[in-house]
Amino acid sequence: MIPLHLQKKIMRYLIISIFGISLLASCGNSANEKAAVTTAPTQTGVAATDSTNFTTIEWTEPVKNFGKIVEGQKLEVTFAFKNTGDKPLVIYSVKPSCGCTAAEPPKEPIAPGETGEIKGTFDSNGKSGSQHKSMFVTANTKGKQDHELIFDVEVGKKPGEK
Repeated sequence: MIPLHLQKKIMRYLIISIFGISLLASCGNSANEKAAVTTAPTQTGVAATDSTNFTTIEWTEPVKNFGKIVEGQKLEVTFAFKNTGDKPLVIYSVKPSCGCTAAEPPKEPIAPGETGEIKGTFDSNGKSGSQHKSMFVTANTKGKQDHELIFDVEVGKKPGEK
């Protein structure tokens, strides 16, 4: 029988190892690949938390399925929205769920009644199978300031690979 102090040590290393492996495997990223937070350079600080500056947003299609692509292909994704409120809409940040997706928020506030887009690029290099990706948007919106945009894509192997 293994002594209790060794059992605890083994269990500790096992838990740390599982945590580390799951962290590395999440989103299929390598250890040095990180999701970049893209922020808009406008209205930060007090204005971001002042609810008198909040507005409303309507997403045209917050969930998309792009079908099939071949591994290594870069997929351009666009999520359109409309400022349905009476104050300028400011996208403070867009954070992809992993480092395989880069996001580009609008650089300027969107006027009431106007439309805008959140653009992203998914790099399928090193990915295969079903991919479920998100981009987390923070904006000056009433009710909730955090919004999730989702896209799915099936990544097939390059021709000639098994």
